[in-house]
Amino acid sequence: MKEDSKGRIDISSATVATITNQAVNQCYGVVGMASKNLVNGIAQLLSRDNRRGVEVRVDGDQISIDVYVIVEYGVRIRAVAESIQHTVKFHVEKSLGLPVHAVNVFVQGLRLSDNH
Repeated sequence: MKEDSKGRIDISSATVATITNQAVNQCYGVVGMASKNLVNGIAQLLSRDNRRGVEVRVDGDQISIDVYVIVEYGVRIRAVAESIQHTVKFHVEKSLGLPVHAVNVFVQGLRLSDNH
C-alpha cells in the first residue's frame, strides 16, 4: 500500500502472487508450482491456480515471497533456485515499483522430463 497526495494505492497479495507465478514459470528447469504441503504437491501441480505455490508477506514496506516449486530432474537445483530469486525480484519490483526484501525458494520435488 502506498499513499500520497493523489490518493491511496493498494496492491493485493494475490496480485503479487500472480506476478510471481508468471515469473517462475519463465525460469529454466521449473516443471511447475507445488504446494507448501508436499502431500498435495503432485495433485496441485496439475491445477491452474496462479497463486498456488506462492506465499506473500508484507511487513510495512518490505515484501517477502516464498515460492514452492518442482524442478526437472538433472538440472542444477541451486542454479534454478537462484534464477527464480533473481527473476521474481526483477519482475515484482518492475511491476510494483516497490522493493522485494526476500525471495525464498523451496524445492518440493524433482520430476523427470518427458524427454527421458
